[in-house]
Amino acid sequence: MNGIGQGAPYMYDYINTATVQNNPNTVHCKNTFLQRYFQRYLLQKAISVMKWEMPENWDKDYFLYSLYCWGTVAIINTDKFGVIPQACTLQGFNVFYRPLKVVISNPLLSGLKELTIDKQCVLFKMTPDYGGIMDLVSYYADQMAITAEACSMNGMNSKLAYVFSAKNKAAAESLKKLLDKIMGGDIGVFYDEKLRRAQGESDVEPWSTFTQNLSQNFIMPDLMDCLRRWEELFCNEVGIPNTRSDKKERLVSDEATSTREESKSRMEMWLDSWKKSCEKVKKMFGVEVSVDWRYKEKEGDSSEIFFNRNGDVSV
Repeated sequence: MNGIGQGAPYMYDYINTATVQNNPNTVHCKNTFLQRYFQRYLLQKAISVMKWEMPENWDKDYFLYSLYCWGTVAIINTDKFGVIPQACTLQGFNVFYRPLKVVISNPLLSGLKELTIDKQCVLFKMTPDYGGIMDLVSYYADQMAITAEACSMNGMNSKLAYVFSAKNKAAAESLKKLLDKIMGGDIGVFYDEKLRRAQGESDVEPWSTFTQNLSQNFIMPDLMDCLRRWEELFCNEVGIPNTRSDKKERLVSDEATSTREESKSRMEMWLDSWKKSCEKVKKMFGVEVSVDWRYKEKEGDSSEIFFNRNGDVSV
């Protein structure tokens, strides 16, 4: 299955969601090393936005990856391990179609456990619809992988400044020697006039050249800007404050503030839900769990923000 942690014990509903829906793909960029690289990069970037505090006996990575990838994680009390987080599936629903129970299948926890939410366990959910963000991560990873690949291809193609077509084998060998001398630093390179006479036309060169317009075809800077733009769009989706790099002119305070608020709005919604779950954990089990922004915005920011030609921000 394409995704994070190839050896992880994925739940059936997560596997079914990830592999069955939304086919065919819009582009063929799945299961490539480049796509997986950006997938891991973006997921870790999204996770890094928040700072979590939890008991030392909890595996924080397990908690976060369960929450962000699978969408839910349950806090339960066990006889052997005490209060711990566990990946879970959901079961039943109330009049508002909210899940009533979690099902936990862990061979170290005496088999299958079915627990009532808010009575026997506390449920952390990633999004209001109880889904993870792997669809979001995968989409932007796809786009960044395509853009990065195009950037690499453009870089390789830019090296094809001249392509020579020799009229015969002798001319080809002579041309190779001429190029070797040029690359070796000779200030003057000569070839034998016999190469022309051998063609029967003394005024015709024994080879032809294809010249590529490098300045017209070299678009790597534009592709790099596009790559940064894809990452900025992802940051807006997951609540990482950033300022758009596609504008080269001055950005006034109101517009900068609007961009930051837009990027934070979704994460603020998630954060509110997580804090409520943290309060429930403390009330039910007496265990301290907290979450907040890793970097809080400073008050009294400058009223104007400037961009340089690379899209970097300066105040």
